[in-house]
Amino acid sequence: MSLIANVGISGGSDPYVVGANACQDAVAKLGGKSADLIIVFSSVEFEQEKMLAGVRSVSGDALLVGCSTAGEITGEGPAKQHSVAVMALASDSVHFHAGVGKGLKENAKEAGRLAARNVAAQANNALKFFMMFADGLSGNGSEAVRGILDELGAHFPVVGGSAGDDAKYKQTFQYLNGDVLSNSVVGLGFSGLIEFAFGVNHGWIPVGIPMKVTKAEGSILREINGKPAITIYEEYFGPKEAAALKEKTLAELALSYPLGIVQNDSNEFLLRAPFFVNTDGSIVCGGEMPENAEVRLMVGNKEDAIVAARNAAKRAREQLSADPAAAIIFSCHVRDKLFASREKGKEEIDVIQEIIGGSVPLIGFYTYAEQAPIGGESRNIGKCNPALHNETVVICLFREGTNG
Repeated sequence: MSLIANVGISGGSDPYVVGANACQDAVAKLGGKSADLIIVFSSVEFEQEKMLAGVRSVSGDALLVGCSTAGEITGEGPAKQHSVAVMALASDSVHFHAGVGKGLKENAKEAGRLAARNVAAQANNALKFFMMFADGLSGNGSEAVRGILDELGAHFPVVGGSAGDDAKYKQTFQYLNGDVLSNSVVGLGFSGLIEFAFGVNHGWIPVGIPMKVTKAEGSILREINGKPAITIYEEYFGPKEAAALKEKTLAELALSYPLGIVQNDSNEFLLRAPFFVNTDGSIVCGGEMPENAEVRLMVGNKEDAIVAARNAAKRAREQLSADPAAAIIFSCHVRDKLFASREKGKEEIDVIQEIIGGSVPLIGFYTYAEQAPIGGESRNIGKCNPALHNETVVICLFREGTNG
């Protein structure tokens, strides 16, 4: 049996019914096969335990992973209402393995390491690639990725997205079988006859001169070139416009002007979204800001973001020998806000489907961060360097392969 995938989505007021309906729609088109894997992406508007119980009422004992979101995505585009999206997969040649690492806030690296260790042990260390669903509001996401790589290898292919909560910024949730978790990393491993490819792009370009991070603590950027971090915006826009960053989360200025970390071994920029500005002028970013790193102010717009999605899809599709059996999209929730409407956001999904094929089962969600190799590299394993991204679209394609 080749790898089969199908997607269902449902909305409504009863979380149990919504979960059950989404899963039923997904499994109904598996050609009579039982699902081996269920992937669930859900709005936090639904009571999480009841929603997942509804999914499990249909999925039975199938392996289940997923997380809460800042918006759900299917082949129809971004969901226009709070929804539950489910992908069901069945195969006798591709094998799926899942595990969890808890305590992300207390020790992010160890949480990542435990998730990877649990998954790898089930696969007898025969994993092909690793997908992660991490709490988007707890711990250092970059450290979680490092923990996974410590366990699986420095250049092991890792992809995924950090859970959201519809931009409430209170609590996100991760799913493993019947359990609803927080402060955790849920890992999904793929082994057996599987071929996969990643596409990673953001569309922002650098402006101004390079600057140096002279003081930072995790995701808090304190100083650039020895000055309060906010000065990078003040010097470019002037104090009045830069002050808008202090007024609300994800101000419009931050949507179009993230910070880019220069990668010494690549032409790519690793983006960091400025989430908050503190009274001392420091900036809380959506990911780790390393001290002594070179950073640039980046500029982008809706049109460039859509072009980036097309380019990411092209890169992923070109690496597969034939049409994908399934596609999973991790797109930053800042991109969703940049598009300003779900109708505009549908263009991002449309251009992806133009490249990979409109009939390919597709699921995804708007994330609080993305994880993927820089540049999407997974073929030249020595250059496969997984990292945490912001404001980026990540595309994961896979199909049944020809050898184990």
